[in-house]
Parts: sequence; C-alpha cells; structure tokens
Amino acid sequence: MSEKNLSPIEKIKLESDGLRGTIVQSLHNEVTGAISEDDQAVIKFHGMYQQDDRDRRDERAEKKLERLYSFMIRLRLPGGFLTPQQWVATHNIAGENTTGVIKITTRQTLQLHGLFKSKIKPTIQAFNQANLDSIATCGDINRNVLCSSHPKQSEIHQEIFEYADKISELLMPKTRAYYEIWLDEEKLLDKKQEEDPLYKDGYLPRKFKIAIVIPPNNDVDVLANDIGLIAIIENNKLKGFNIAIGGGLSTTHGNLDTYARLASVIGFVEPGEKTLKSIYEILTIQRDYGNRSDRKLARLKYTVDKFGTDWFRKELERRIGFNLEDAKPFTFSDRKDYYGWEQNHEGLWYYTVFVENGRILDDEKVALKSALLEVAKTGKANFRFTCNQNVILSDIKKEDKKLINEILEKFRIIEHTDGTSVIRKNSMACVAFNTCPLALAEAQRYLPSLISKIEPILEKYQLSDEDIIIRMTGCPNGCGRSYVAEIGFVGTSYGKYNMHIGGDHYGLRLNKIYKESLDEEAILHEIDDLLGHFKKQRKKKESFGDFVVRKQLINETVAEI
Repeated sequence: MSEKNLSPIEKIKLESDGLRGTIVQSLHNEVTGAISEDDQAVIKFHGMYQQDDRDRRDERAEKKLERLYSFMIRLRLPGGFLTPQQWVATHNIAGENTTGVIKITTRQTLQLHGLFKSKIKPTIQAFNQANLDSIATCGDINRNVLCSSHPKQSEIHQEIFEYADKISELLMPKTRAYYEIWLDEEKLLDKKQEEDPLYKDGYLPRKFKIAIVIPPNNDVDVLANDIGLIAIIENNKLKGFNIAIGGGLSTTHGNLDTYARLASVIGFVEPGEKTLKSIYEILTIQRDYGNRSDRKLARLKYTVDKFGTDWFRKELERRIGFNLEDAKPFTFSDRKDYYGWEQNHEGLWYYTVFVENGRILDDEKVALKSALLEVAKTGKANFRFTCNQNVILSDIKKEDKKLINEILEKFRIIEHTDGTSVIRKNSMACVAFNTCPLALAEAQRYLPSLISKIEPILEKYQLSDEDIIIRMTGCPNGCGRSYVAEIGFVGTSYGKYNMHIGGDHYGLRLNKIYKESLDEEAILHEIDDLLGHFKKQRKKKESFGDFVVRKQLINETVAEI
C-alpha cells in the first residue's frame, strides 16, 4: 500500500522512532495534564490510554479549566497470574497513584485508572520492582495472551498455561523505548540492535488478540479472538492445538461494513515449535495484508473474509514450511468460572471469588480489597484472574487452606460469593463511563442495578437458577464480549441500549439485534415478555439462547468449526 493511502495512525507509527514519539517532551509539559495527540497513539504501545473524567467535563468547562486528564495503565499478565508479593505491590501502587480501584479486565489482566501524568513514571518503576510491566498491552500489537484459568480443567493445565507466556515473549516488540523512557535505560547507540523482523516500523494494522482454551470449558471465549488455540488432549497428553483465526467482536453503529465474527478453525498443529511458528506467521500475514487505510476494517477478521480461509491456510502453510493437519474433534459443554473451593489432581486448593464486573474495592457490600490484601500478606496463595473478571486464590496447600478460609469468612467473602445470584455471576460489563472516551452509555456502573431489577422477573417465572449469560458494553467495540452472550446490551446513547439475544451457552454462536435503543423500562418489559414465553414454551433443559433461535426470534450465526 502506498504511503499516501495510510491512515493517520499508520503515519504516526512510522514516524515514532521506535514508539518513542515525543513522549518525554509531553511528560515535561506542565501546562497541561494531557500529552500530545500523536503521543496518545504511541503511548498505547506502552500499555496506557489517555482518558479524562467525563463526569466532570461540564463543571470544568464552566470554570474554563481543561478536562481532568489521567491515564489508564494495563499490566501484561499472560494467562492472568500474580504471586502474592506482586498482589501486595499492585495494591499499594493503586492506593498511592490511582483511584485505588483495581480492575480485573475481560482479558485476564489488571488495569488501574486515574493515573496523573506526573505519576506514570513512578508507577511503572514500582511495577518494574515487582517484576511487572505494561509493555504491549494496548496498541496495534499482540495484546495480553489468554489461557483457561483454572487448573481443575486438566491435569496438564500447567503445560498448556505456559504457552501463554511463550507466545507473549515470542510476539514482544524489539524496541527499547519502554525501558529508555520509563526505566532510564541507556539509549541504544546502534538502532540496528532493535530491528524488528515481525513488526518492522509499522507494527500491525490493528490490535491483535490470542486465547488458549482447554475443552470442554470455553471460559476464555476462544473464538472471539484473532487467534484461538484449542488444546487437544488425549490420554492426558497434549497432542497439539486446533488453530482458529479471524475472531473479533468490535463493530461501529451504522457502518454495515463492520461486524462481529467468530474465528474459523483452519487446522491442527503439533505442540512446541510448530505451534509457535504458526502463530508468528499468522501475524506476518496480517502485517502484510491487513487494511492500513481504514482502521475500522483493519482487524484480522476482515483480512480473512477478504481473501478466504482456504487462501489463508495455504499462505500460512507456505510461510511455515509444513502443512497443517485437519482439525481434531472437540466439544464445549460449559462457559463458566468454578466458584468456591475446588481441589486439583495434586491436592492443591483453589477458591474462586465473585468480583462484580472485575472491580476490586471496599464498598458497602463487601471489603473485597482488604480481604485480598490480607490473603496476599500470608504468602500462601497465588492469584489467577479469569476472563469473566473474577479472581482465583490458587495453589493453596492443604495445611494452609484453613487459614485462607478463615480470612475469607472474616471478610464475608464466602457469604458474598455463595449468596450472589446465578444471573449476576453470569453477568459482565466493560468499564465505559466515567473514563472510557468511546463510551456512549454506562456499563459497569449500571449493570449491577439492572441485574437487581431482572432478578425479581426471574423469580416470578421460577427461573432464578437458570444459567443465562448477560453482558453489557457501553459502545459497540465489544470489550465486555456482549455479542457472544445469550442476552447482550450494547450502548447507543446515554441510557439507551440495543438488545441482542440468541448467543449459545458455549461461545459457538453470535447473538443478533432483537430491539434497538431501549431505555430501562423497555428493557425490563422485553425481558419479562421473553422470560414468560421461555418458561411456558421451552423444551426440557433448553437454554435461553437456544430457545430464542428455535422460536426464530433471530437468525442463527454459528462458528465455522
């Protein structure tokens, strides 16, 4: 593609001097709490977004003050794992430099909000002391790599889990900009030392997401990613992975050229170097063929649909130098987190805590943040994060379980988790207001109250134990994965949502728009009507998503597997 057809962001990347931009100069500009417009694109590759407090825009405008700018920082945690020492460090950093709320994301990592410009460097340096970083967690690059979180899923979970870190390291950018700017590393005299054969100077056309799943529990929504790796296990041995390509959920309201898509399974690859080589070359194909003129059409899903899955497989085989095998059979029977206490094959214990929309804080309901700090200070439990925004207190020895359980009981965490309704445990929302600049409507601040109004409707129809998956996003970008929920809400304007229904229970079918731009009253009316029909007309053990498809309330869209 000629340079004249490149989008503005592509030109910023090319001219960024290896993702350095003018970040240093922006940090030293004390006139504003913001950084330059070009640097706002570059800093994403360092794991940050510039945001502002949207609740205070009008107030500050009246006083002729600039917006209250701050930054969100996101950690790189392949597979979502922290030691107790790292949790204590994160707790302290959040309290000193941000809003204090620790957010578990839908990509199995942590992010902090409300970080002022002057605090960015001290924060990154504090994370570095805890052996944590935020490299490549945002931007047009491979993001945090997901993996099925609970060791209960397989006796060889650890072997499969380690692929998340291997893939993350393989796809890291070679530039030393992060280390120079934030950690005061000496500048390279010879820039050839950071030449990047994968990303080159333009990186990828758009963000890139990878997930690994261990069937039969599709807890990571594997087909919602650019690359999905489906572990094939026989006789307790990893045989390899089915490779799925082209998943992605982001759309744009009113732009029919954009759409949500589930990944297509294109073949099977043996474990080890063949798997890593295949992943690497899928990225090179997207680098070379992805759309760099229109960012709305730049994800891998559009590249796959433009050229076709057959072409993509052949091009991949040409680059990797061997043929993929035909995909192996697999089955998903669940898409959930294992709440409460579970024991793995080694006798270690795990407790999954319900964290509503991933927000770890102390509030009137539960002192969750204090409880997790006390657990971490014992040094007896690691922390694993799920793609459904919960935390697993993990790898607890038999002799330490009583101590951890006493802490959970003292802070009423067990009561909180056990007492939460099924529908609430199955709900999820993105950040949206007040910080996300893309949000059109509320999500994490609103969904809890909406769930409280849906719960009585479920009770009215004796459906309180029904495993219906509900998700909400404040805009059509899909960060809360609402397009693969049985009921999904997508913000259209403040207080209004498109209502999508018909996703299945396993992440193998997209939902579709059922009604547009509903306010709360209309949402509750539709929910009441649908659940009433579901109660009367469902087949035995039929899920809500399957019911609405059978009744032809929407058209079915399933994955290519």
